[in-house]
Amino acid sequence: MLLGRIFPFAVLAVFHLKCFNALGNTKRMVDMNTEDKVLTIGATLFEEFELLDLYGPLEMFTCLKERVEIVTMAERSGPVASSKVSGYADCSFEDSPKLDILLIPGGWGTRKLLSDEKFVDWLRKKANSAQVVASVCTGSLLLGASGLLDGRRATSNKLAWDWTSKVSDKVAWIPQARWVVDGKFYTSAGVSAGMDMSLALIEDIWGANVREEVRIKTEYDWHADPNWDPFATLAGIA
Repeated sequence: MLLGRIFPFAVLAVFHLKCFNALGNTKRMVDMNTEDKVLTIGATLFEEFELLDLYGPLEMFTCLKERVEIVTMAERSGPVASSKVSGYADCSFEDSPKLDILLIPGGWGTRKLLSDEKFVDWLRKKANSAQVVASVCTGSLLLGASGLLDGRRATSNKLAWDWTSKVSDKVAWIPQARWVVDGKFYTSAGVSAGMDMSLALIEDIWGANVREEVRIKTEYDWHADPNWDPFATLAGIA
């Protein structure tokens, strides 16, 4: 009899726990007044950045047209070699404008930047003044190294997880997640995951209708579930 009374409550508790875990990766209230306001998005370039980490999200954001202004930034303006072909920086880090959204890609170049105190200091200041900070792939390592993710949940590239998760023990690294949102910080898994995260961010700021317009315009098959992550299984971390 006692078991019969307890069982329904136990089932209900498990249900709520599962719902919390499923929603936890994207639970955020975006408080940005976008009515008649153009948001400035700053995209960070550095030597050996991963091409799709940067230009995948930018493809989504450029579809917002007059709603945003996009600026690319690097140590100095001009061409910047990615891990594949060159990108282009509109301005230097020092001359970059105030940002609403800061985008940080990953790539092999993040390894060198971890020990670049000047860059880490710039990143910390720029992120603190931005309303939203979004990283793709190993870009979250730079946020972790700067202390910006202390006490927060985040994810990163799963094929580099053994190294990623050791960058900071003050970050709650989530091994199985397409993207994670904690406060104003959006962090995604590797490479193509940045596009899924970007569509989620667009929906959080401008709504589902605008997100759907962008998805259709880019003919993109959006993975809308932030917990969808077969690559964590392939990497043996989930």
